[in-house]
Amino acid sequence: MAASGSAPESTLMKTKVAVPPSARTAVRDGPMAIWTRRAVASLLVLIGLGLAAGGAVLAWSGGSPYYLLTGIALLASGVLVWRRDQRGVPLFAAMLVWTTAWAVWEVGFDPWQLLPRLLAPFVLGLALLLPPVRSGGPRRLTGAWGWPAFAGALIFAVVAGGALHPEAPAEPILRRGVAERAPGTLPQPLAQITGEDWPSFGNDQGGTRFSPLTDLTPQNVGKLEVAWEAETGPDTPGPATALEATPIMVGDALYLCDGHNRVLALDAETGRERWRHDMSNGTPPSGKPCRGVAHYRVPNATGMCATRIIAASQTPELIALDAATGKPCTDFGKGGRVDLREGISTYPAGQYYVSSAPQIIRGKAVVGGGIPDGQFWGGPSGVIRAFDARTGELSWAFDPGHPDRIGAPPAGETYTPSSPNSWAPISADEALGLVYLPMGNATPDNFGGLRRPFDEEVSSAVIALDAETGRLRWRFQATHHDIWDYDTPSQPTLVDMPTANGVRPALIQPTKRGEIFVLDRETGQQIKPVTEVAAPQGDLGPGERLSPTQPASLDLPAFRGATLRESDMWGATPVDQMLCRILFRQSRYEGHLTPITLGKPVLIDPGSVGGVNWGSASIDVDRGIMVANWMRFPDRVELVTRKVANRRKLKLSDGQSPGGDADRPMLNTPYGAYGGLFMSPLGVPCTAPPWGLIAAVDLSSGRLLWSKPLGTARDTGPFNIPSMLPLTVGTPVSGGAVTTRGGLVFVGASMDRTFRALDAATGRELWQARLPGGGNATPMTYRSPVSGRQFVVVAAGGKPPLTISLGTKLVAYALPR
Repeated sequence: MAASGSAPESTLMKTKVAVPPSARTAVRDGPMAIWTRRAVASLLVLIGLGLAAGGAVLAWSGGSPYYLLTGIALLASGVLVWRRDQRGVPLFAAMLVWTTAWAVWEVGFDPWQLLPRLLAPFVLGLALLLPPVRSGGPRRLTGAWGWPAFAGALIFAVVAGGALHPEAPAEPILRRGVAERAPGTLPQPLAQITGEDWPSFGNDQGGTRFSPLTDLTPQNVGKLEVAWEAETGPDTPGPATALEATPIMVGDALYLCDGHNRVLALDAETGRERWRHDMSNGTPPSGKPCRGVAHYRVPNATGMCATRIIAASQTPELIALDAATGKPCTDFGKGGRVDLREGISTYPAGQYYVSSAPQIIRGKAVVGGGIPDGQFWGGPSGVIRAFDARTGELSWAFDPGHPDRIGAPPAGETYTPSSPNSWAPISADEALGLVYLPMGNATPDNFGGLRRPFDEEVSSAVIALDAETGRLRWRFQATHHDIWDYDTPSQPTLVDMPTANGVRPALIQPTKRGEIFVLDRETGQQIKPVTEVAAPQGDLGPGERLSPTQPASLDLPAFRGATLRESDMWGATPVDQMLCRILFRQSRYEGHLTPITLGKPVLIDPGSVGGVNWGSASIDVDRGIMVANWMRFPDRVELVTRKVANRRKLKLSDGQSPGGDADRPMLNTPYGAYGGLFMSPLGVPCTAPPWGLIAAVDLSSGRLLWSKPLGTARDTGPFNIPSMLPLTVGTPVSGGAVTTRGGLVFVGASMDRTFRALDAATGRELWQARLPGGGNATPMTYRSPVSGRQFVVVAAGGKPPLTISLGTKLVAYALPR
């Protein structure tokens, strides 16, 4: 019998006892579920702390508050998920909504810009859908009304962000507008190029990089296949330096040099090696690799060395070899060699080299010399010399410090140290008797306080020298008092330009700044108007100055990007994108030509790789189209005092290591500098793609015909790990393009180991082939005298400073037999 006042047993059994949430968790969650939830929560907390801390620094520097707010939200979401609080996931979902709105508001619907802003947050959000994480409160998100609400919020965010997205600043390359169609064939070609071979680095002395061959057309180029591959590599495994050469083709043979100071001759039909000659006798290479050789036929001569190949080694020496056998020409210099170190002051290894092919004019071989950027004042002279192509005797020397002296310096003296150098390809005009040289700076590049008046006259310029005497005939300066490493890197291209006053002999000079100057090559006067525009000014270190204006060619597009904004910063993830934003805000940047000053790092845009670099331009002389591939890739350079430079132990460099000249010790000056390409901590560019592009311009009207990114993301990625994504991104580029009478453009240059054929009229890609290494050389094309087939050849050698995969093969393509 039940006790008085007690509840029936059945009632007791039905009574629900309240269990605290912690106990319920212990009952429902096993160890794996607990650890999964806590791992996700910890990840949210860590990312949130990083974003909040970096976001605070960015906001303090005047940047976007997004990262601070989002970091706080992620931190709070992580804490709530750890505590199994049902509000953690909805908070994360709200963060996704405002992130979407913010991303579209900042960059519109550019997929490559949206990728680092949205991909990582949404991928991270997948972890919150795991059962151990979403058990409990997250059913609010995944329930009948939660997902529609979330989807609706995302749609609203996209619409609102798009509506509020500000218009981006105009690109300089578009300032003339885009032509509706490519121009037709001109009444008269811009240059008379008729040969079916490729006898010079740029095909002709004027460097048009144009072939009159018509076998390959937009209709049949898709059938191209590998005809042969030639191995140029070292005997030891693995290439130590790049193969960036453009072969020449004369008779039935190709001639080229490689990055190991060797000259090779190959059969033009089969690619079979005929001979090779080691120019350095086993001495390790230094400086930039050899990019080309020259061919010379001695008048009225027969027998050994009547036809010879002239090349420059990295010793450096000028070498003459018999074209048929590869044996040294004993009548040239001493046993076939001329020591280019004669008259040059003593220098550390790797600080003086010749990378471009000699230019032959009126029986003379003209060579300049390269000097790594930013190393020291008082280094090797940039003297330009001409040698008799038969005997090797010095014909003349252009030394800016001694403009009236034609010959070598007196015994015991040297050519003027630290004078401006000419390392890029040279052009010549036999009829006018002029040789044209693109000039670099008097080193170091980032400080000009020690430059002398004669340095200032020819630095970062294009000059015309008398081919007989070496005397300066005219000069045009592309950048005044250059402290940005804007040396003139491209071969001057020579054409005959129709103008209102008749046809004029023209010189087209692309620059790293992206400006394209068109000059009368006989007088140096402007054909396309050049305007002096105001340049940014500012407080400089002692001894430095700035030019108040810089030249601009406003009738032609400028191959550079628009003025950078914080929203242009990029990265693989929101974290390194945030770090790039911080670097941007903590740098001095006032647009193009921002002065380099002490106090904070400076962004230089375009950077030292261009604009247009040594790949130069190609001219379709039939249609009057200029084609050039170019870069949108800033540098970030920090100028420091000598005391700081010594403390950082900035070291000398030959500029060939990955990243290029990061250390710029600038010895014997009051300053040093440190810098390079503007990259994120993950090794990803800090500015948004595209970084490398190719474009075509109608030279008559100055209008842009087409422009497109060049290269996919397949062989690039964070930490140089290939992403394998075959999506066009516009990779960094190095190397040039060629055009043909068949209406084609052939170009490698990109980081994705791909060789391409484009339609010259529209830029449409017609064909591509995978290369065994980066195609970072200018291709060439010729007709074989054996089979009559047109071959297209490119060196697949890569480029260490841009971390483009190296190779040692020359690859030839042709239509099937």
